[in-house]
Amino acid sequence: MQTYVHKTAAERRAEIQARASSLGIDEDYISLLVESFYNRIRKDEILGPIFAAEITGDWGPHLTKMKQFWSSVALNSGSYSGRPVPAHQKLSGISPEYFDRWLMLFRSTLEETAPSHEAIGYFMERAERIAESLKLAMFGHLEIPTRNT
Repeated sequence: MQTYVHKTAAERRAEIQARASSLGIDEDYISLLVESFYNRIRKDEILGPIFAAEITGDWGPHLTKMKQFWSSVALNSGSYSGRPVPAHQKLSGISPEYFDRWLMLFRSTLEETAPSHEAIGYFMERAERIAESLKLAMFGHLEIPTRNT
């Protein structure tokens, strides 16, 4: 019989941060990732106009918010307190395929900037979960990947 040990939130946070640190993920890397990724987004012919319509002028506040978001996701820092679902639900002209493009750009950014190969998987696992969650909230269905057997 397996015994489960209850961990405190602080213990769990420390474990997550230690795991991320072992992969080379820290606040400095998250800042680089966010800046690099949104540079790609702005130049993208499909996603760029969508973001440009929402973020007019100074991108600084959005980048700060995204750094807090990814810090909370990757490091369990608790620095983000926004509500991503309502922010995305208000967008028009979005289709589920746009999330696939977002993931492709995110992966290519990781492949060029990640401090370790394992960091790519660490972030992509989380990014894919976030994309599926947003698609479910926005479009009411979850895409289940098919398996080749």
